[in-house]
Amino acid sequence: MISHDHDSVKERLVALTRDLMLVPTTVSRPEEMLRGFQLIKNHLEGLEKIKIQDFEDKGVPSLVAFPAGKSKPEILICAHLDVVDFPSASAFSSKIENGRIIGPGAGDMKGCLAIGLEIFRLFHHLHPGIPLGLAITSDEEVGGASGIGFLFDKKNLRCSLALVPDGGSLDGVTTHEKGILHLKLTCRGEFSHASRPWEGSNALSRLMDNVSRVERMFAQMLEGVEHWHPTCSPTLLHTSNEVFNRIPDHAEAVLDIRFPTPHSVESVLEKIRGCVDPDVELETLIHAQPTDLRPDPLYFSIAEQVTGAPIREVRDHGGSDARFIAAKGIPVIISRPTVGHLHSVEEWIDIESMVTFYRIYERYIAAKLL
Repeated sequence: MISHDHDSVKERLVALTRDLMLVPTTVSRPEEMLRGFQLIKNHLEGLEKIKIQDFEDKGVPSLVAFPAGKSKPEILICAHLDVVDFPSASAFSSKIENGRIIGPGAGDMKGCLAIGLEIFRLFHHLHPGIPLGLAITSDEEVGGASGIGFLFDKKNLRCSLALVPDGGSLDGVTTHEKGILHLKLTCRGEFSHASRPWEGSNALSRLMDNVSRVERMFAQMLEGVEHWHPTCSPTLLHTSNEVFNRIPDHAEAVLDIRFPTPHSVESVLEKIRGCVDPDVELETLIHAQPTDLRPDPLYFSIAEQVTGAPIREVRDHGGSDARFIAAKGIPVIISRPTVGHLHSVEEWIDIESMVTFYRIYERYIAAKLL
């Protein structure tokens, strides 16, 4: 089943992607997030036999579109509307250069969201009532717990298979994702003048020493190929001290830790607790176990037919909303068009690869549902 000619598909995907990119849908701008959801609803207007439901958890909105009368679609397309933040709203613009849409959110994941919306519209226009669902959330970049996590854990959203275009590539389908642990370390000390350090206890020095110990421990865990081993990246360092010549009595750091099986959240926490001083406070901000996604072999076959290239199984060092779905025993397929410079103002998505990816979804969904 072919929907529209190549140029028509490309024009629609480019226009919708750029419209979505103009709205700065970051968690710090809740009004803009709601405006983004209204844009999505406007795009779904006029479709017969579908039901759109709005949800919210802890101020995080999400949207689910279903065939009317069905609570469990066979296939669920999942995408997130949120993008990483930039201080100025003027950064949220787009341009086209060298066959790419360039700008914040182009690849992660306004372009993929546009593809999901167009595919959903196509099938429900041609086949009203087809068991194809759509879930759009707005907190993937900050953990996903109140988006896909909330929908699957609290609202019992279910499907037979999920499509999550938030990783992989045209010729690479993600089969495993590393686990995630965002951990805050806190050290406490005692104020003193910086010229008389012996009169106090420098919380910042102690914190840096403990963070260094954790880093050295992870450096000893390097093994295997393609960096498929645990990693630890300090990402934030903070102290309430604002005086140059005073020793701080409080300091915090955040570590971004990723790990494959057989490691687990519990085993990693145990190693870190055994590495730091007993009075260092540990607070888990985000955590998720490593994920086995079990993608459908038919997808590999169809993707190979469309691209003309062998499709590889790939392992992803990052995480995605797929972990909440896979935890329910539901197969997940993660792949996407060609993207680059993610989370920067020069983020991009290749336009021709968007059309190719659209065709893969089109043929795969048709083969599964028609």
